[in-house]
Amino acid sequence: MRHPLEFVPAKNRNPLFFGCLGLTVGLFAVFQVLNVPLQTAAAPGGIVSFELAGSLETAIAMIASWTERGSAFALFGLGLDYLFMPSYALALSLGLLLASGRHGTVFARVGIWLGWGVFLAALLDAVENFALLRLLLGDLAGVWPSLAFWCASGKFALLLIGVLFALAGWLLPKRSN
Repeated sequence: MRHPLEFVPAKNRNPLFFGCLGLTVGLFAVFQVLNVPLQTAAAPGGIVSFELAGSLETAIAMIASWTERGSAFALFGLGLDYLFMPSYALALSLGLLLASGRHGTVFARVGIWLGWGVFLAALLDAVENFALLRLLLGDLAGVWPSLAFWCASGKFALLLIGVLFALAGWLLPKRSN
């Protein structure tokens, strides 16, 4: 199996990585601003609390705790997240590719799998956002909070593992040739 971004020429990987990383960090900063009106007693973590609500009762309580302005911020943020997904997926997957190249075969193989896992995380994020958008638009079917919870949990797990592995790849001494 090959890394999903192995087709990117080696000379272009660093510039593409830093470009995607810059966009990811910039969008993350925008999300911090958008999250402020969503932080309430019912949703102390803002949108992340909503993603992990898990039950219809909890999700409804969170939506009810937001003002109309807060709900508009949530809707806008969920839409903007569809731009964030390819940004963070490309940045982290490229980071994994670059870090994996610094070490031996076993490390590189794990990096390949995690490179694909990052794109799976983005797909889970897209499904999660769809479920949250359905809730915000008034479709109060009981399946949406549970679907969002499981997708968000998988997304966060895959991204955390990917980030930790990429950091380890950069912090561990480079293999000697």
